[in-house]
Amino acid sequence: METVLKIRRMHQVDGQSINAIVKVTGLSRNTVRKYLRQPPSEPPKYRRQQPAKPKLGEFEPTLAQWLDLDAQRPKRQRRCAKQLFEDLQRLGYQGAYDSVQRFVRDHKKQPVKTAAFVPLTFAAGEAYQFDWSEEEVEIGGVVQRVKAAHFRLIHSRQPFVMVFPRETQEMVFAAHDAAFHYWGGVPRQGIYDNLKTCVDQVLDGKERRFNPRFLALMSHYVIEPVACTPASGWEKGQVEKQVQDVRRRCFTPRRKVDCSGQLNPDTLLSRFSASAGGSPSLC
Repeated sequence: METVLKIRRMHQVDGQSINAIVKVTGLSRNTVRKYLRQPPSEPPKYRRQQPAKPKLGEFEPTLAQWLDLDAQRPKRQRRCAKQLFEDLQRLGYQGAYDSVQRFVRDHKKQPVKTAAFVPLTFAAGEAYQFDWSEEEVEIGGVVQRVKAAHFRLIHSRQPFVMVFPRETQEMVFAAHDAAFHYWGGVPRQGIYDNLKTCVDQVLDGKERRFNPRFLALMSHYVIEPVACTPASGWEKGQVEKQVQDVRRRCFTPRRKVDCSGQLNPDTLLSRFSASAGGSPSLC
């Protein structure tokens, strides 16, 4: 209403032309003419910015809940607007797809509430982080992919890496045994991803149903296993960074060996320790 009053004042009081008003206000000539022609007592008629969504109204809470849940999942597992529209139809929604698409677009524009994280500190020998990585090597002239088991002591940041042909449970156990022998002791806590060889089912929060054989390994070494939140790599950021460092220092360019037994020798140990500036820690 303030804009209409301003236009009328400029035209009737100040005597400005329509072209002059258009330059000042940035409105179109047709809009200025419309505001000047309508009676002063009649409120201006604005074009509705968004069409009404009467059929979507009762489904908006459900759709918002779905979007909030999808936001916590990895991007590959999030549903697009078309999939959400089809899921709403199964619940009885009979409206148009455009209404769902607009709702999804507007919901994504809302500010995201980010959680604050406090850096964790650990005592010496208290905890380690574990992760796998896939590396490309050339064995006997044949390019192959191997698995590297990464360990990282959180307090001292001492790494340990061992290469295997696969990522089976037996190799998980062998990697742990080698790491503990190398360190000369066993930490009290281990931090893991939700590996299939370690975790059978992800429950609410930090609750997990661990694999019985993996629990037997933890019981043997008296270690408390802790599983990270899905898609939350920062919870074991040290070993995540170690994966990138080892790949750059030991497997780039592609490492060439005559047999698989040469992937864990002293030559590879010295290569990593020299570039890292620390004691040999790749085994």
